[in-house]
Amino acid sequence: MLQPARPPAVAGRFYPGEGRRLDAELRRCLPQGPPAPVAARMVMVPHAGYVYSGPIAGETFARVTVPATALVLCPNHTGLGDRRSLWGGGDWAFPGFSLGVDRELTGRLAATGLLHAEARAHAMEHAAEVQMPFLHARRSDVKVVPICLGQLGLHECRELGAGVARVISEHEREHAGRVLLVASTDMSHYETAALARHHDTMALERVLALDPAGLFEVCEREQISMCGRIPTVVSLFAALELSASRAELVRYGNSGEVSGDFDQVVGYAGVIVS
Repeated sequence: MLQPARPPAVAGRFYPGEGRRLDAELRRCLPQGPPAPVAARMVMVPHAGYVYSGPIAGETFARVTVPATALVLCPNHTGLGDRRSLWGGGDWAFPGFSLGVDRELTGRLAATGLLHAEARAHAMEHAAEVQMPFLHARRSDVKVVPICLGQLGLHECRELGAGVARVISEHEREHAGRVLLVASTDMSHYETAALARHHDTMALERVLALDPAGLFEVCEREQISMCGRIPTVVSLFAALELSASRAELVRYGNSGEVSGDFDQVVGYAGVIVS
């Protein structure tokens, strides 16, 4: 039975709602003539409106080779649905194009029992949706596996990351192609630019050290409002299982650089893990 496509939830708000305008905005955000792309295992990218975080996301995506399949892991901002939600529906529709879902990989992940195929958590969630036009712009035939995560404990994150890595490893052996992990997160929320940088430096130190347990713990201890810390922790655990050995900060910034308001900023960072 043909599964229904997911219509865009935030087109016209987080990014342009018309195809030609979306193309133009992606060209603005994606650097022209980037360095030779890296065969990355994972990227960590922000998910605010493109006017704010699009250039940091674009610069990060432009630096990596986008393979045939990307797992897009995002936080659950709405509170709807399952806290381990694996998209179980059809393609994702966008202004001017649609993005296919890798159903084979989705089925394998569902079979682990660690993720639950359902649609409610994804229906109005922006954090995975805003990444997909960048993936499509870098590779038009890319397929995605959207995963939306609520609050998980550290043990659960480690277990899920290991399970995701096992499935990816099997998939890659059979298909002779890499799967890219995309961790969707903004950094600190609604603090002064100085305090946000202080908090975000602590979190980014753990990301760049490939220390998912340390990232989880510092966010808990220092109450760092990094909304996608759970997807990032899970992705880092998976990347380490898949032999990742280095991480690079592409760029850090905040919303005040666009709005002019440095008293209440949201932090953004792009990181490549390879």
